[in-house]
Amino acid sequence: QIRVRIIEARQLPGNNIKPVVKVYVCGHTHRTRIKRGNNPFFDEVLPFIYQLQLCRQNVSIVLLVPTRGQKACARFSNHYCFLTSPHTLPDGALVKSVYPMWYFYVCGPFTAHCVMRKWILLNDLDDSSSGAKGYLKVSLFVVGTGDDPPVEKRESNDDHDDIESNLLLPAGVTLRWATLSLKVFRAEDIPQMDDAFVQNLKELFGGEANRKNLVDPFLEASFAGRKLCTQIIETNANPEWNEVLNLQVKFPSMCERVKLTVFDWDRLTGNDAIGTTYLNLANIASSGGEIEGNSGESEVGFLPAFGPCYINLYGSPREFTGFPDPYEDLNFGKGEGVAYRGRILVELSTKLEGKADKAVDKIHSDDVLVVQKYQRRRKYCLCAVFHSASMIQEPGEPIQFEVSIGNYGNKLDTTCKPLASTTQYSCAIFDGNHYYYLPWANTKPVVVVTSYWEDISHRLDSVNIILYITHHLQSNLEEFKTAILAKVSDNQLAEVWLKLLNQLIEDLESFPTPELEGHSNLTTLDIQIKKLRDRALTSIKDGARRMREEAGEIRDTLSDLESWVEKLKTLAEEPQISMPDVIIWMLRGEKRVACSRIPAHQILYSTFSEQACGQHCGKTQTVYLQYPMDKNKGLKVPVQIRVNMWLGLSAHEKKFSSYSEGSFSVFAELYENQAQVFGKWGTTGLVGRHKFSDVTGKLKLKKEYFIPPRGWEWESEWFIDPEKALLTEADAGHTEFMDEVFQNETRFPGGDWKAASEPFTDVNGEKSRNPTEFDCPPGWNWEDEWTVDINRAVDDQGWEYGVTIPPDDKPRSWVPAEKMYHVHRRRRLIRPRKRSKVPGGTAVEVSTAQAVAVFDLVGWEFSSLIGWKFHRNERSSDTFRRRRWRRKMAPESRLGAAAIFQLEGALGIDTEENEKDSKGDATKLFGANTPTVSCSFDRSYMYHLRVYVHQARNMTSMDKDSFSDPYAHVSFLHVSKTTEKLRATLNPTWDQTLIFNDVEIYGDPQKIAYRPPNVVLEFYDSDQVGKDEMLGRSICTPIVKLNSAMDQTPKLLWHPIIQKGKVAGEALVAAELILKNKSGDSDLPLVPPKRENIYMVPQGIRPVVQLTARENSLLTGRNLGQNQAHLLLCVVGEVRKTKQRHTMLLPKEEMYTPPIVLKVIDHRPFGRKPVVGQCTISSLEQFRCDPYVITAEGAMSSKMALMMASPHKHVSITMEETRPLLEAQEKETVDWWSKFYVSLGDQEKCGPYLKKGYDTLKIYDCELEDVPEFKGLTDFCDTFKLQQGKNDNGDDDPTVVGEFKGSFKVYPLPDDPGVAPPPRQFRELPDSGPQECLVRIYVVRGMDLQPKDNNGSCDPYIKISLGKNTIDDRDHYLPNTLNPVFGRMFEMTCFLPQDKDLKISVYDYDLLTRDEKVGETVIDLENRFLSRYNSYCGLPQSYCISGINQWRDQLKPSQILENLARLKGLSKPRTEDNGNSLTFNGKEYTLAQFGKGNKEIHQHLGPPYERLCLHVLRTQGLVPEHVETRTLYSTFQPNLSQGQLQMWVDVFPKSLGLPEPPFDITPRKPKKYFLRAVIWNTTDVTLDETSITGERMSDIYVKGWMPGMEEDKQKTDVHYRSLDGDGNFNWRFVFGLDYLPAEQLCLVSKKEHFWSLDKTEFRIPPKLIVQIWDNDKFSLDDYLGTVELDLRNLVAPAKTPEKCSLDMMDNVEIGPHKAEQNKSLFAQQSVRGWWPCSIEQDGKKVLGGKVEMTLEIVSEVDADERPAGKGRDEPNMNPKLDLPNRPETSFFWFTNPCKTMKFIVWRRFKWVFIGLIILIIVVLFIAILLYSLPNYISMKIVKPLS
Repeated sequence: QIRVRIIEARQLPGNNIKPVVKVYVCGHTHRTRIKRGNNPFFDEVLPFIYQLQLCRQNVSIVLLVPTRGQKACARFSNHYCFLTSPHTLPDGALVKSVYPMWYFYVCGPFTAHCVMRKWILLNDLDDSSSGAKGYLKVSLFVVGTGDDPPVEKRESNDDHDDIESNLLLPAGVTLRWATLSLKVFRAEDIPQMDDAFVQNLKELFGGEANRKNLVDPFLEASFAGRKLCTQIIETNANPEWNEVLNLQVKFPSMCERVKLTVFDWDRLTGNDAIGTTYLNLANIASSGGEIEGNSGESEVGFLPAFGPCYINLYGSPREFTGFPDPYEDLNFGKGEGVAYRGRILVELSTKLEGKADKAVDKIHSDDVLVVQKYQRRRKYCLCAVFHSASMIQEPGEPIQFEVSIGNYGNKLDTTCKPLASTTQYSCAIFDGNHYYYLPWANTKPVVVVTSYWEDISHRLDSVNIILYITHHLQSNLEEFKTAILAKVSDNQLAEVWLKLLNQLIEDLESFPTPELEGHSNLTTLDIQIKKLRDRALTSIKDGARRMREEAGEIRDTLSDLESWVEKLKTLAEEPQISMPDVIIWMLRGEKRVACSRIPAHQILYSTFSEQACGQHCGKTQTVYLQYPMDKNKGLKVPVQIRVNMWLGLSAHEKKFSSYSEGSFSVFAELYENQAQVFGKWGTTGLVGRHKFSDVTGKLKLKKEYFIPPRGWEWESEWFIDPEKALLTEADAGHTEFMDEVFQNETRFPGGDWKAASEPFTDVNGEKSRNPTEFDCPPGWNWEDEWTVDINRAVDDQGWEYGVTIPPDDKPRSWVPAEKMYHVHRRRRLIRPRKRSKVPGGTAVEVSTAQAVAVFDLVGWEFSSLIGWKFHRNERSSDTFRRRRWRRKMAPESRLGAAAIFQLEGALGIDTEENEKDSKGDATKLFGANTPTVSCSFDRSYMYHLRVYVHQARNMTSMDKDSFSDPYAHVSFLHVSKTTEKLRATLNPTWDQTLIFNDVEIYGDPQKIAYRPPNVVLEFYDSDQVGKDEMLGRSICTPIVKLNSAMDQTPKLLWHPIIQKGKVAGEALVAAELILKNKSGDSDLPLVPPKRENIYMVPQGIRPVVQLTARENSLLTGRNLGQNQAHLLLCVVGEVRKTKQRHTMLLPKEEMYTPPIVLKVIDHRPFGRKPVVGQCTISSLEQFRCDPYVITAEGAMSSKMALMMASPHKHVSITMEETRPLLEAQEKETVDWWSKFYVSLGDQEKCGPYLKKGYDTLKIYDCELEDVPEFKGLTDFCDTFKLQQGKNDNGDDDPTVVGEFKGSFKVYPLPDDPGVAPPPRQFRELPDSGPQECLVRIYVVRGMDLQPKDNNGSCDPYIKISLGKNTIDDRDHYLPNTLNPVFGRMFEMTCFLPQDKDLKISVYDYDLLTRDEKVGETVIDLENRFLSRYNSYCGLPQSYCISGINQWRDQLKPSQILENLARLKGLSKPRTEDNGNSLTFNGKEYTLAQFGKGNKEIHQHLGPPYERLCLHVLRTQGLVPEHVETRTLYSTFQPNLSQGQLQMWVDVFPKSLGLPEPPFDITPRKPKKYFLRAVIWNTTDVTLDETSITGERMSDIYVKGWMPGMEEDKQKTDVHYRSLDGDGNFNWRFVFGLDYLPAEQLCLVSKKEHFWSLDKTEFRIPPKLIVQIWDNDKFSLDDYLGTVELDLRNLVAPAKTPEKCSLDMMDNVEIGPHKAEQNKSLFAQQSVRGWWPCSIEQDGKKVLGGKVEMTLEIVSEVDADERPAGKGRDEPNMNPKLDLPNRPETSFFWFTNPCKTMKFIVWRRFKWVFIGLIILIIVVLFIAILLYSLPNYISMKIVKPLS
């Protein structure tokens, strides 16, 4: 479960933005609500629930800021698809942060798997050089099953914390940009990935086909969400890319590995993965912090570097088929690859800072030449001798093994020379008990592979030396741990410990890692790793020396020693291993079945030193093969092989001779085939077979064309040599056998039955012999005559009937009743035979001896069909025969075993016909014809094996009765035996010795003693119906005795039983392997004693026992439903009805002590008594005691009896008259929540509570049962879960069916019966009668509940059930919250112990559908009630008789103290000095000692004596007054937390009267306040527009709102035409707010959508946002600036506009001394001054204007007394706002035309107007002049008047 809590963001860029946060986890998305502003407060929890592996998942947090008009997140999910992190970001995404999940779950700073209230830096992925784009505060935690979620603590100064100091970064590290340059040079051996359709077409038309290169590879590198690919090179299995991929990342990165995947490009379908590998940064980089006690040298750490070096790819098998690959996931790196799939040559380097020009670029040709020297190849030789193959589960087709390294040795691959890389085929033989094995006897198959790789011995030598030291340390550490377990004496333990340390120091001094000088192919990483390793080894050596000198307690050093082992293992990891692993495949017929990968360094020979050789080099090792992608995780082993492998340079091959045993021989072989036609053998009837072929019959061969490999020659002629290991007689290995034959008859429908054409057949209808022809083989005796088998579905004569449907010639199904239409019938004839006992050996050996005996010199093997099953003697039904011809080869010049490394290539076949064949079929050819190599041993040794199987414990339950019926198959090489089957137990004690008399092993006994074969125990559950189910496997190494003088006794040790990779129990076993001398078995140990034909474990090996007593204090079973149960106790196989004390024999050593098993048996009708549940108590350590030391527990009497003895009277408290008045006044200022918040450490929420000196309570962040000092409240008895076995739904987890309560004491008894037994431990048992109780449940609040609604929220309410009573509090549900404050108290009555389980559930309220359960928690009230820690009612800090801390228990402190004294067996407390002093348990106490003296601190305290008694009680470790935090769980996700409840429970027995009144924990109600903000003036506002007259001006208005109450936005009137940036408003904003003074948050209730049913409550910090805008009538208004003021932490305003600047705001966000500068408006009440408004331009904040305001906070009462209206509305008072004194120039032109003329037109164009008037006058004058001039002139001339 992953939970991300988005708290708030700060300093986001942009103007007037609406941010939303999206969180991506594993492809799932959750988003927050959309907010406004640059510092939004979200406080939302986004939950994710998955079943996944964390290691590759990232949490990606994306903050989107959509621009106006764009959809908030239109195309989000389309862009997102990732395994390690995202490829691209969606449009509109502003910033993002990516963190890998393992970082939270695993990394050092977050051991609680969480990040609590940390700031994360947001940056823009597209522009890596840009800085921070703001900060986001988050809490994130990852909870696995069974983890408790962390508790989020909100600090009081949390809201103004310093971002830089609380930023989420790796500790003390700054992130820097880095470029990872990955040079990809080339790849080789890429397998075929495309089908050959096009190539076939080419061939059809005579073209040249290229089948080898059917692949189009390219490489993809991905790291931290970035992916880059090389170019695609078509049809090339060995591509050369020569490209560099530049990955830009922040370093140090939280992503831990670079993923490299080679893909095959497909034109039409999706690209196929060829193989995946990882470059782990932990291995190729170092911070230098790995070295403890650093010497101050800085050059230990280094940046990521790698190569140039080849990396190998592994995945599914290489063979190409056109069908879907079932193992395709392996190619993506999921799971361990099972085959080599090529390799890539890469180099990685890191550059800090700077940016690469291109993401993908070509490598310079000089670099390509430099890398040539890293590709120099040397020849390596690999030899593997197979000694045994056993534990094969079922017989089938013949088996062979293939050994390959890279492509070399892969017989289905045609790119390398054919090599002798496969063993001969062999058929498995039954071992007489359970398994099958391959009968190789003295001729062991050998495979030889030569290959060519780079010489990296300087790397592998270091790895092997460190592993050698680690192996030594580990084996000594195991010895040390065993000594601690066995509780040996301190001197012996010190001896083992000193040996360990001395050995470690000596190893570290004696075996230094090799120097690097002189190696041509050194890389940077080699030198850095060498430095790192040398320093680390020196630090371990110094640490060991210090430990040897200074260690105090030896046992405490164990953790340091274990950490050294881990450190050494880490140092041994070598990233640059270019040599592929050796892979061993098991093939059945021609099908790959199982494999095992062996790292090459483990078997590599080194000339540097003996320690530098691989740990298995030239030594016989046991290998368990595995099925590829085994879903059962190794539950079944396909085969166990013992193989001796040696790998070395060809130059050192002579050294191989010293490692090899036996004599090697090399043969060429072929098979001659014949078929029988008309009674004659010949080659005519060979359909699809050749006259001479290989063993498969598919490859045509001829004797004449065989040519020995170069360096070899023929030593003899061809001769007949039958292969005995391929002859499978059906009875091989069996001691009893049943011969069978079917008698067949036919008829026409309705006719008479007659013998069929084939009267006798086998079960498949193939021809068989007449029963009279069956001979009894030598070494066998007939047990009976031929009889008809009637124990089948047949009629009374044994016949079964069927109908033949053409084209079949025999029926497919049979029925036992005859019908008219039946035409065919058959019956089965059987005859049992038994192997005759042969003196001196077991029956199995005789069968082997017979198989070895030479049969017919002609050497033919017969078969009824062409296939694999051949037998030695000809039968009448045989139609096919063959025989093997062999010819021996010898080396021409060399001597010794190393000559076999010359066997390269096939035995040259140069027939022309074959040339043609092979060309067409080269890819399908199943392995070329290679020589066979074998190793012969001239003598074998007989051994005697004894396996001591004593017992097992804690096994898995497989049956429904809660138990299993276990038995074990014990296997050793080719022999196995089975223990007896035990009934109904999970802790079986077999006490059995299995004796294997004559075990024949070939090879040197010294080497067997050094590395003995393993004894494997496979445990099964016996089932009467169906197959036996496997319980697990355990491996035990026997001790080897080569002579009888060795005085070494095997020691029984616990070995883990492994089932599907997990521990599923332990087995106590030992084994010894004794070499028999030639004379016989006279020196063998004595035969162990017998028990009903079963050998027991002999004395000296079995545990030493002593007489022991066990006492039981049993309460009862609980919650067992309707079962009428009784209890059985079972120890060491003894079953006893529960009683008080009985004696038994138990081992002295704790290590061997068997568990106690509790069974609950139900009594059902008809006498049935099934087991309904069981519990295993594996360790008795906690129950052991010294019987002569009287413990307090022993003396204790029943607590119930004490309580019943207390007086049944009510406690009367006299109160003074004056107190109620005081309390009424006090209730306003302090309440129970004040006490709760004080205890949480939240000082601001508790008012004057602390100053009054009142009590606090203890808040536990876990369940009360989990508090260590209260021991789970099971001090009076233990509670054990009773489990039932496998459930019906096939779940592996056992079902809990109930509980058992009780306790045990185990102590030794004197051996002498005359000595009196020690006193009883349990004297008096608790009263088991029912007790009526009053239970008070106080539910305080819920935390981080699991969301149940689609909106990511929940509507929780409480439901409580106790016995048959339930309380459903559905009416009081709290809408839309994940952190509900319930504040509810419930009272219920119950009878204990019947109604002991109190179940408190939280449900989610739904209107239409059924209410969903969020989770529940269960409290065991019986434990609360009976615990001696007085957990029924917590003890407060002081005894108050009134007030909010009034005493609430039924008994006074003095009575409780008296009871405690009796309970502990102490004398009553004595008092003197008027109750001011008291003596208890020999100590004297006074009130003065307890700090507060005897004067009254406050008026509520009670009498001094009672207060003193209470103080004494609080020193006795009893449960204090508390609130516990209980985790809620759901049945749907049983181990995942669904949230938490803070609560407590009080339990009062009604027999003691009524308790005091309960606490009132009703939640606090918010107070109504009003924020009055008077906007007086603005100045320096940006002039945003140009008027028509060309002036700069703005039409200013101011808008304001409180976040969360956006619908109550208010704005002033407009100050038009401000020409200087000044605005005058005198305007009042009034905002109503519900404020919680204690929490300093506003409570906002509103419906989220119009269709929402309920209002959602938000708790939001009280802030005021004021913005300045420019008013536009015909377009959108322009935004000019904003200021955001936090009312709890108000920025002090400037007194004058000149002093007001943006620096005022910045100081708040950065400065640490904000407490002096900023004050809460709620404290100041009123403030007036200037604040700056900012606007963002070009990424920087600039001043947008200044605003003068008065801010005033008024309570509801004051608001009624001093009313004020909004704006300038009535009541316009407090203060009265006059109309603003705006200049005459401020008006709106449209509504004031006169003013427009006066102030705009006239003022601006006055002279123009005057000029125009003068001009008009002049023009008029001239016009009139011109008009009147002619008239005037004419008049002048004419002078008419005169």
